Amino acid sequence: MIAQKVGLHRRLTLTLLTLYGVGVTVGAGIYVLIGAMAGHAGMKTPLAFIVAGVVMAFTAASYAELCTRLPYAAGEANYVKAAFASRTFSITVGLVTAFIGVISSAAVSLGSVGYIRELIDFPPPFLLILILVLLGGVAIFGILESVVLAAVFTVIEVAGLLLIVAAGFRGDIQLWSALPDLVMPPLDSLALTGIAFASLLAFFAFIGFEDLVNVVEEVREPQKTVPRAIALTLIISIFLYFFVAAYSVLAVSPERLAASSAPLSLVFREVAGVNPLVITLIAIVATLNTVLVQITMASRVFYGMANQGDLPRIFGHVHATTRTPIVSTVIVVLSVLLLALVSPLQTLAEWTSLATLGIFATINAALLKLKLGHSATPQPAVAVPVWVPVMGLITCLGMLSFALL
Repeated sequence: MIAQKVGLHRRLTLTLLTLYGVGVTVGAGIYVLIGAMAGHAGMKTPLAFIVAGVVMAFTAASYAELCTRLPYAAGEANYVKAAFASRTFSITVGLVTAFIGVISSAAVSLGSVGYIRELIDFPPPFLLILILVLLGGVAIFGILESVVLAAVFTVIEVAGLLLIVAAGFRGDIQLWSALPDLVMPPLDSLALTGIAFASLLAFFAFIGFEDLVNVVEEVREPQKTVPRAIALTLIISIFLYFFVAAYSVLAVSPERLAASSAPLSLVFREVAGVNPLVITLIAIVATLNTVLVQITMASRVFYGMANQGDLPRIFGHVHATTRTPIVSTVIVVLSVLLLALVSPLQTLAEWTSLATLGIFATINAALLKLKLGHSATPQPAVAVPVWVPVMGLITCLGMLSFALL
């Protein structure tokens, strides 16, 4: 008798999936970028977050339709194969998507080690190995366990941001009267250039929602749940970023924020009156959350590509007990560790940014091709107007060109 192939387990609900998306988005976003953005946009930093969120919405909408047309793991590779009928192109996109998860995990792991060493002065290589072994173990143990832990981490990191917002709301900061200074576009060309550059930085603070499509085979009612989770992730992130940025630049001068190596710790002291140790602990949780989610995403891309026949079958093996792709997960963890040990953080961050913009442009082009070509893919549960992927393609190519200049 031939053994039945074990598949992934559909255990994820809308709440868990949204927390999963918010966790990876926020964890790799405002905790790192608020100081650099304030240095470019000054008091208009909240406006830069709004602009980036609106731009990102085009690509998010394209993903929302595509994941209902083709609800499979290795989403990006599937979308490209359906649109362009090229196995080589599909494999390339899938590998780049997984590579993004690996290199971003390596970069954030290094950031996590930096925070942890504020509390425990252990050698960085030892801490890297410890972090990745523990998080890899969680990812192997089960998708529900991984996402529940990510959800707990998300609640903690979002609570840190909400603490700033609540303290600012209860304090002497007059947000509403200051709104014109925060959101009205300036007429000065130099100021507009600063906002544009800050928006480019903020764009990367919204990266993370696309991870949701690669766990689609582990989601209940995926054609309804995943698009809703993508939309909620984007909306929640925009609101969090706007209010935290607003209270930050109102409480601390943009110059001080830009000069600080830990800008949110500075904001915590000024706005919430909280010991910086608290934000250090929250930052550790935020970075660990991002690493866990990216490891999970990358392993599902390998799994999905193996199921399509684009990678060796061993990558698609699912353990009968844990119902997770153990081989793919181990390979991802080892790759993250190797990169983190040999590459500097800035280089890893640059690779992540450029590769992500390239993938986003490709995904918008794929949806445009499917719409204009009247393809035989299943009718989507969510359909967006044709101008949405057009705008997504234009904005991603524009940002990619700007980043390469």
